[in-house]
Amino acid sequence: MSPATDPLRIALVSLHTSPGAEPGSGDAGGMNVVVRHQAEAMAALGHQVEILTRRSSPEMPAARRLGAGVTLRYLDAGPLRSVPKGDHEGFIDEFRAQAAELGPWDVIHSHHWFSGMAMLPLARELGVPHVQSFHSIAADEATPLSAGERPESGGRMAGEAWLARESDLIVAVSAAEADTVVRRLGGSLERIAVVPPGVDGSLFHPRTPGTAGANRGAAADRGYAVVAGRLQPLKGLDLAIEAIAALPDHLRPELVIAGDASADYDGYIDELTRLADQHGIANGVRFVGPRSRVDLAALLRGARVVLVPSHSETFGLVALEAAASGVPVVAQGTGGLREAVLDGDTGLLIESRDPQVWADALSEVLSDPALARRLSLAARARAETFDWPRSAASLLDVYCALLPVPVCT
Repeated sequence: MSPATDPLRIALVSLHTSPGAEPGSGDAGGMNVVVRHQAEAMAALGHQVEILTRRSSPEMPAARRLGAGVTLRYLDAGPLRSVPKGDHEGFIDEFRAQAAELGPWDVIHSHHWFSGMAMLPLARELGVPHVQSFHSIAADEATPLSAGERPESGGRMAGEAWLARESDLIVAVSAAEADTVVRRLGGSLERIAVVPPGVDGSLFHPRTPGTAGANRGAAADRGYAVVAGRLQPLKGLDLAIEAIAALPDHLRPELVIAGDASADYDGYIDELTRLADQHGIANGVRFVGPRSRVDLAALLRGARVVLVPSHSETFGLVALEAAASGVPVVAQGTGGLREAVLDGDTGLLIESRDPQVWADALSEVLSDPALARRLSLAARARAETFDWPRSAASLLDVYCALLPVPVCT
């Protein structure tokens, strides 16, 4: 990285979901993890980082310190309560007005399209570069879920295209996301930088050999499998349940589902519970709610396999966290998951959404300890090449390329 002559003043913006929230709760997901860890890693390199988000509860303070050099600021925009994700489009102007009272910053980096719509006009007023990250890119309702997330409000698809054209630079988490920005949003490849996320290998690490049965589920000899993330149709949890149900009884692990449904998907957990009951495995599926980072790491570490059956992912951070935990991953062969998981090396990628095809892949891992161990060792070794200091250094290179020479030399 080209070092800055003085500490950079960086604004990271996440309008609709707080990076201080636990991933898997409400609308909090991998984006929250990326924003917080990159902020902390950039601060560790000597920079000053402010994270801006919406205040969604009267208990939230105006600001709180997340660590040395990192301040999380809650802005009043919309009601002081959680709302469906799509409602946040109506808070964009109010959020921008609140943000205009803060600063100054050398660079503004918006995460998700709500944030960009608020902050790109402000960046232009202030004369500072605007960097945009999407994390997920919407697809038309008429397309299959594999094309991308459904737009939660009317302005999203046009807004994302405008941000792709007008921002100074787009930061994608994978080459797959960069390709989508070009193909679907009309972005220019010359103004896209790919900065993969990291993983905390000291938190997400393999189980110590000989440790008592952390991976034991309801049936002690069969252990458990994990699906973790926001509970919504895009994540393909129905496929996970159907695949586990299709396994023979002697191989079938308990399925542990970590995460929560947002306000947009109220009742989704009930749908999944009914599906498990229809397949006769209601007693073998356990919903454990959103987990703290420490608890998620322990949960992954004890699993026999982690499933990532998402219809679409720009990266799939949980696959990387599972890899760091030394656990084989069986994932959908789509989008950024092709970069998070190396098929046949660190896990298995499945092109089909047929539950029996998934069950066959799971059977391979669950019935062959040598294969499971080989995948686990390779997964951990590859995960060690992804860390947050490296991710932050790449991001700072992106910022410095946009700033005047005296700022970054």
